[in-house]
Amino acid sequence: MKALEEKILQDGQVRPGHILKVDSFLNHQIDIDFINEIGKEFQRLFADRPITKILTVEASGIGIACITAQYFHVPVVFAKKAQSLNLDGSLYTAKVQSYTHNRVYDVILSKKFLNADDHVLIIDDFLANGCAVTGLLDIIKSARATVEGVGIVIEKGFQSGGRELRERGINLKSLAIIKSMTDTAIEFEEQDE
Repeated sequence: MKALEEKILQDGQVRPGHILKVDSFLNHQIDIDFINEIGKEFQRLFADRPITKILTVEASGIGIACITAQYFHVPVVFAKKAQSLNLDGSLYTAKVQSYTHNRVYDVILSKKFLNADDHVLIIDDFLANGCAVTGLLDIIKSARATVEGVGIVIEKGFQSGGRELRERGINLKSLAIIKSMTDTAIEFEEQDE
């Protein structure tokens, strides 16, 4: 998605440790008009799939998933990173390591929101090593639901997550794939539009 690549180059900031800050439009302050275009693009990419639920992990993926869900006319469910008093009943859990926070979370989803009849599209903001997506795939497998695809806004193609998911046969679509990133330059992989 060329408009996304341009937005990253214009507004993104590279930080040490291969951290890309896009908090001015994607995951702290959300540019709704722009995210709306991202949602439309995910709908175009997965239009042939019988999606019944969109799944993400809190917190940065929620806004993107909600905007995307309006084009599929399906609910969004999200895995929580902490147990809370309002979570009751049976739960799916998975371990997820956050690349940017450098810690492991237990993500939790109530079993009443995901079941074997569901056809699930995972949506998230970033893909680096693939830990968050792998955790969500584990939850989907536990629910005996069907994975229809994974939509990622920004993939760090120089890290292993995308390659490993594709090797597993996951229908992964990333809107921008960063080939390389230095303090002064970002290079994107060429993709078919």
